[in-house]
Amino acid sequence: MAKLYRDRDAKITALKGKTVAIIGYGIQGRPHALCLRDSGVKVVVADLEGSPGWKNAELDGMNPMSAADAAAAGSVIAVLTPDHVQPIVYREAIAPNLKKGKALMFAHGFNIHYHQIVPPANVDVFMVAPKGPGSLVRSEFEKGRGVPALVAVQQDASGHAKDIALAYAKALGATRAGVLETTFREETETDLFGEQAVLCGGVTELIKAGFETLVEAGYQPECAYYEVLHELKLIVDLIQAHGITGMRRRVSDTAEYGDMTRGPRVIGPETREAMEDLLADIQSGEFAREWILENQANRPVFTRLRELGSQHLIEEVGAKLRKMMPWLHE
Repeated sequence: MAKLYRDRDAKITALKGKTVAIIGYGIQGRPHALCLRDSGVKVVVADLEGSPGWKNAELDGMNPMSAADAAAAGSVIAVLTPDHVQPIVYREAIAPNLKKGKALMFAHGFNIHYHQIVPPANVDVFMVAPKGPGSLVRSEFEKGRGVPALVAVQQDASGHAKDIALAYAKALGATRAGVLETTFREETETDLFGEQAVLCGGVTELIKAGFETLVEAGYQPECAYYEVLHELKLIVDLIQAHGITGMRRRVSDTAEYGDMTRGPRVIGPETREAMEDLLADIQSGEFAREWILENQANRPVFTRLRELGSQHLIEEVGAKLRKMMPWLHE
């Protein structure tokens, strides 16, 4: 079992006298900065001047600056820009301002694990990865609770990297819920696999396949949408709150029987083999190489697939039906 850290295991004093530089005032950066500040940690923030992140930082009273200036001012540099941007920001703004004794913090291990960022040996490198969106990290912190997180130390130059990482997690409120110890490799590879095989790739393809099967069989697209997409949230919410067994206890016996007897016919040996292939591509670095080259080529495949996906009938039908459900946007 993984090591679990709670509030009593972390001391915010490990950040005493240090300045945390938040690079990227976005989905994760803004909540991190606000929670750190509210926890008594000195924070500076960076984003592109004139960007939404820059403007939000000004509204929050953060006095935003350039990434280079923030990296120069920070003793702990939190790299919270999107994955594909991080190597550029690191080379141009962070690396020239790294000195012995500083620390780099990441919320995802991609660029460290796949060697797109290779820090010098005289700095700490650690990760604090909340298992929830930034908005939830902030709202739970404000309620006196926290979102669970993963923590990992890749490089411990100071001998205190884990203490600093746990202090950072505590400042986010994560230790109130529980922080699990992992590695950059494990976090990166399981995160990519989850996105590709289940959470994004697997779910969206399953939804579209179910929708197309019903529509091609002559059923109304609207009815198909309700059954294979709209009601999915109900099931996912039940699974998240009660587990798979708990969900089955809360749906009809008919649904439960269909689940247990027909589900394995949809997700069978071929699907498991495909998942193993996806995992192998992640473990070997093949997916990372493909994604890095895709970005270097200005994203031709990404752009084409995004456009094709937006043109699917399920998107047209869904846009109309969601107008009937104002609570979705509240």
